[in-house]
Amino acid sequence: MSRPFTPKVLTANDLIEGDAVWLTADETWSRDMADAELLEDEAVAQERLIFSLTQSDVVVGAYLVDAEASPAGPVPVHFRETFRTRGPSNYAHGKQVGA
Repeated sequence: MSRPFTPKVLTANDLIEGDAVWLTADETWSRDMADAELLEDEAVAQERLIFSLTQSDVVVGAYLVDAEASPAGPVPVHFRETFRTRGPSNYAHGKQVGA
């Protein structure tokens, strides 16, 4: 028996800058996970993943990750994705400059 589908967001890395990005409902890529489209239907999630294949000039390595709704938008369920929302960890640059 397969596991029930859990809500997900589609994430990838920006092709040029390498930043983690998330797919929004209007099919653009945002550097803020809170802007991501929360996918609650498995068929829609698969369609979005297929859409990401047409974006090879914009992003690389797209995949679906578990997420949950919050008042501010989708938030990660697993540590790995929480870590990716913070930007590179080798020194303060990108998203970490403002923190």
